[in-house]
Order: sequence, then C-alpha cells, then structure tokens
Amino acid sequence: MQISQSLNIVTLRKTAFLFICSCLFLLPINSFAKTILILGDSLSAGYGVPTEKGWVNLLQKRLNQQYPKQHRVVNASVSGETTSGALARLPKLLQTHKPDIVVIELGGNDGLRGQPPKMIQQNLTRLVQLSQKSNAKVLIFGMKIPPNYGSAYSKAFENNYRVVSQQFNVKLLPFFLEGVAGNNKLMQKDLIHPNEQAQPKLLNNAYPYIKGAL
Repeated sequence: MQISQSLNIVTLRKTAFLFICSCLFLLPINSFAKTILILGDSLSAGYGVPTEKGWVNLLQKRLNQQYPKQHRVVNASVSGETTSGALARLPKLLQTHKPDIVVIELGGNDGLRGQPPKMIQQNLTRLVQLSQKSNAKVLIFGMKIPPNYGSAYSKAFENNYRVVSQQFNVKLLPFFLEGVAGNNKLMQKDLIHPNEQAQPKLLNNAYPYIKGAL
C-alpha cells in the first residue's frame, strides 16, 4: 500500500511539473518584452531615408542582437510633427501600446515656425506628465535652433528642454543631432534632414540613454 501511494505521489508531481512546463512553453515569446515608444518628427520618422535604414529601425536591430526578443520599438514619429500635434496623439498611443519607455524627440518644427518658447515648454511638460502617468519612463532628446532666429529666441528654445527634464527628473540628451548638424556630408540637400549615412550616428547618440532606461 505504501509503495503504491508513493508511486502515485511521484506520478502526480511529474504530471504537475510537465503541465507547468507546457504552460510556460505556450506563453508568447514577447510576453515579457518592454515596449519603447518613439514620439518624434521627421528626424525619427526617417524623412528621405529608406525605412530600414532609419535610426529607429537600426535601434530595433541592435536591441534584437543584444537582447533577443526582449524589446519592441514602436515608431510613432511623423514628419512635420509639432509638440501640439504629438500631444493630441499621445493619449491613444499610450492606451494602445502601453509603453515602458517614451522617447520624446520634438520641438524642432515648433522652433522653425517661431512658436513661443513658453508654449513649447508647456507642451513638453504635458507630454512628460501624460507619459509618466501611464507609468512609462521618459527620455527627452533636445534640439537646437539655427542662429538666424536670434540669440534670445535660441537660448529660450534650448532652455525648454533643460527646464522640463529637471522639473520631472527626466534624462535629457542635450542635442540629438550632435556630430551631425553642420556636417554637409551627413545632411540631405536641404541641410535640415540627416541623410542615410547619418543614421548610425543618430543611433549612437540615442542608444546610451535608451539602454540606461531599459
């Protein structure tokens, strides 16, 4: 009798173990993946560059190499996007993708249109607040404006990023186009948008910040 009971117990334990293993096997591979939402303008949308060559797509490839099947990049960038436009789109994006990390790469188009720095700062503030409210870590990629807009405007524009990042304890990449802007070999003919050769450089600028947030 005791031998029979012992065998039954062993059989039950083996059955339970195999059941648990089979359940784990059936889980989606990316069920524990972290989602990175890139909320940007043409610089991240890859204007004038083949989609697969853009820095955001290169980011996904690098993550796949270093962290196989662990992270998913969602590119919600739109060419010509402003902070106001992104603010209108963000709630639905957060609800749909539930990102763990939100990268805010915006403001350049606002500056080129001469939008008031105070308004840009308010929009950046709201973008950060909405993202943090959804429990996402936030990164801000700063921009600079051409000097022909005047030193006062340029300083106020650039200061927006520092103020918002400090206020909400958010990591700031001071200038996303560092090492690219001003180098005609890395810019398209319009001298505004980075070309295909510049994309790995943009990724190298961004990656330490993204990796640090993972």
